[in-house]
Amino acid sequence: MQAVQDPVIPIVGEMVRDNPGTISLGQGVVYYPPPESVYDGFDEFRADPQNHKYKLVQGIPQLLTSIADKLARDNDIKVDPLQRVVVTAGGNMGFMNAILAITDPGDEIILPGPYYFNHEMAITIASCRPRIVPTDGMFQLRIDAIREAINDKTRAVITTSPNNPTGAVYPEETLREVNALCRERGIHHISDEAYEYFSYDGAEVFSPGSIPGAGPHTISLYSLSKAYGFAGWRIGYMVIPETLLDPIKKIQDTILICPQVICQFAAVKAMEVGRAYCLEKRREIEFIRKILLTRLSQLGPHVTVGPAQGAFYVLLDIATDRHPLDVVRNLVEQYHVAVIPGNAFGIEDTCTLRIAYGALQRDTAEEGIGRLTAGLQALA
Repeated sequence: MQAVQDPVIPIVGEMVRDNPGTISLGQGVVYYPPPESVYDGFDEFRADPQNHKYKLVQGIPQLLTSIADKLARDNDIKVDPLQRVVVTAGGNMGFMNAILAITDPGDEIILPGPYYFNHEMAITIASCRPRIVPTDGMFQLRIDAIREAINDKTRAVITTSPNNPTGAVYPEETLREVNALCRERGIHHISDEAYEYFSYDGAEVFSPGSIPGAGPHTISLYSLSKAYGFAGWRIGYMVIPETLLDPIKKIQDTILICPQVICQFAAVKAMEVGRAYCLEKRREIEFIRKILLTRLSQLGPHVTVGPAQGAFYVLLDIATDRHPLDVVRNLVEQYHVAVIPGNAFGIEDTCTLRIAYGALQRDTAEEGIGRLTAGLQALA
């Protein structure tokens, strides 16, 4: 565990706590709560005293059915919900389940960089090696580099699209190439799609699990945290090859026994509302995104803004020799605005910051973005 990086969100969170009035552009959450209908799930939960007991490791039947319907409708993935869907305590647990199920200590997982820090941490916790493969200047995957990185110890390639932390969206053609490469080399393709409903400027999100023949080697991860404002409720799910069901049930039964039953009943009601709920709320996020990108574009050549076609993140590269965590501390203490340092995502050679704008609303956006740009202007 000493080899695992300290989680950066709590570190920045302590800075925010010590500086009251700070506006956070750090943690990746949305501004809106779940649909009101989720509370109807509480009544259904309370109607049967048996719901206070443990339930199936992989999830309650009602939610498994709702997920299967959603996968067919939104992702073009056809599944047997009892054999290929596992409800998890959030997307992070789905990822941890997958890594533990497919690896032995010393194995390698190909992780495109910049990476989501919890992915790198999970791989290290499993006593495996994250093999970081850099993306190109637009944070797009480099298929040749991925192919070259595969060796006898490789067990999977990770893709996260829309991407955290870069905001990149990978084209369908690229994801098909990754999936075909994984099939060819006999390894898994782990596709993290937690931000599946968050894309802009015509960018289209593609689910590799929908590719004919992809089922036996593809693990698809989803989350209610973003789309339904469900972050604290801890409900996600994974679509897996049937051969991994028993191993993953062993892992989940040991760590969790079963996902929180009352939250699963609430999740059923959320999924009945469907993606329309997220798309409606997304309009506010798109509005904030335009303000943010416009203001950042005015900072001049010393601040480079990465492409941000998906999720609700922007990566900034700042022309300074200062350590990114030092810059974050300065922004919090002097300008009362918080962001995340790029070194948490494996960016070591430049001063990079991740800006999260999903939690902002119009009444806080101008103030928060104004503080950020003032601090960056002074730094640059």
